[in-house]
Amino acid sequence: MKNKKMDIRPYTKQFYKGNVVYFIFALCETLLGAIGALLVSWLIQQLIDLIGGYETGFSLLQLTVITLVLIGGIAVANMISYHSKPKFITRGISQYKEYVFGELTKKNISAFFGENSSTYISALTNDIQTIEQGYLWNTFSMLESLLTFIGAMVLMIWYSPLLTLIAIGLSLLPLIASILTGNKVAVEEKKVSDRNEAYTSTLRDSLGGFSVIKSFKAEAQMIRLFKENVRELAKAQCGKHKMRILVQMFGSVAGITAQLGVFIFGAYLALSGKGVTAGTTMIFVQLMNYVLSPIGTIPTCIAERKAAKALIEKIANALNANVRDESESEHKELAHRITVKDLSFGYEPEKQVLTNINCTFELGKKYAIVGASGSGKSTLLNLLMASYQNYDGKILYDDMELRNISSSNLYEIESIIQQNVFVFNATIKDNITMFRDFPEEQINEAIRLSGLSALIEEKGADYLCGENGSGLSGGEKQRISIARSLLKKSQVLLVDEATAALDAETAYQVSSAILCLDGVTSIVVTHALDEALLKRYDGIITLKNGSIVETGTFDKLIAEKGYFYSLFTISQ
Repeated sequence: MKNKKMDIRPYTKQFYKGNVVYFIFALCETLLGAIGALLVSWLIQQLIDLIGGYETGFSLLQLTVITLVLIGGIAVANMISYHSKPKFITRGISQYKEYVFGELTKKNISAFFGENSSTYISALTNDIQTIEQGYLWNTFSMLESLLTFIGAMVLMIWYSPLLTLIAIGLSLLPLIASILTGNKVAVEEKKVSDRNEAYTSTLRDSLGGFSVIKSFKAEAQMIRLFKENVRELAKAQCGKHKMRILVQMFGSVAGITAQLGVFIFGAYLALSGKGVTAGTTMIFVQLMNYVLSPIGTIPTCIAERKAAKALIEKIANALNANVRDESESEHKELAHRITVKDLSFGYEPEKQVLTNINCTFELGKKYAIVGASGSGKSTLLNLLMASYQNYDGKILYDDMELRNISSSNLYEIESIIQQNVFVFNATIKDNITMFRDFPEEQINEAIRLSGLSALIEEKGADYLCGENGSGLSGGEKQRISIARSLLKKSQVLLVDEATAALDAETAYQVSSAILCLDGVTSIVVTHALDEALLKRYDGIITLKNGSIVETGTFDKLIAEKGYFYSLFTISQ
């Protein structure tokens, strides 16, 4: 049985949404271009017949006027192309990018744990060029080739070719036009390259900080920033396309002018009695170009169009995976507790990571999850963040099963601080607020409580953090993540090995700051078994091989001298 193909219509519709007028103008220009090319052939035939002394119904002056009108019409058609095609192409591609990015933000918070982010980077960078050329530009190339082919065949049948001599004068005008305008294309290409660099940086930030964006519900803000970069890039690309069409226009008009000028001059010489060889076969030589050219170009265009559609289908399939089923539940806050009942989970079938987990996290209390590497600590936190839904058992937020809580409502309740805090290439303030507006007093309070006051005093809130926070220390980045959660006013804070890469003093300060958050339910996965800190937790959950083996306070677990006691003793 063949696999069902992904429906790519929602993606291809983005090319035409609000873009139909430019598309129609571009189609009209394509039609006018084909008609103009055939009229040129007809005009050549008229001029040659006039040179040969045949009755054509037109005088040389009339044909000259028609020639000038035709050249003007072709110039007008090219000007329509100059204004319509770049607008249609760049707007369509921009809307396609924005739609793909919007769909990307709908994926699970854990989407890139098992997926390769380069799929999306490639789809929104390299693949775009193929789609633009193969799907959009080739639409007009194929149509024009098809129209000129049909028109040429009709005219050739009408005139019945008798001669095969090819004698078309060459002209330097197109070459001169190309030399005069060619350097300007390089300038426009450089502008596109510069804007593409900024666009790629924003895209990398967005993908690298995906879990932060999701947990802080900053999708709309990141989409807005992404759109700004897309539009700046589109503006540069539009300039590039316009310049290319301008070059083509000069070359096309110059070539046609030179070609028809040769025939007009020849007609003049013939009428002046100075002797010029006329050949009606000229019309057929011209028309043969329109017959032979599509035979070579249309199959190539079709192949490129198929390749572009395959790339669209590829990204559509990727975006369709790891999308969480959303519920209509209105559960927006935690009233009492989180209860885990008989929870079992494995990333692969028949390979359990967690087995029969039962525990309770009371609102406002602090909990530490400890255990050896690979015991399932981070997996438990990921499940509490709804990263996966294929678990057995129950995860209850009060009495509501986690699967039935929408992502939007869930991330109102909780947020996560991970070992590798993602910091965007923006100001400290923007990284704290996640590009949203908050009252200054709330921002200042979050800065104070997270211990960022000294950093702000030293560098200022408008200090640019660098790509992924390259201008900040590990502790400073962790404090930013704490400030984010405070400002968001999350009821539940999940902390996954947040201090693992920090020095002992900074790690203690960060952990202490988390434990000082009043009214926040903190669930902390930690490898640092510091007695002073562990005594401040309301409960410690000890995992071993995916199962809970002990729970209790620090003093209780030490007194029992069980598995936790062994872990603690070894760590000292």
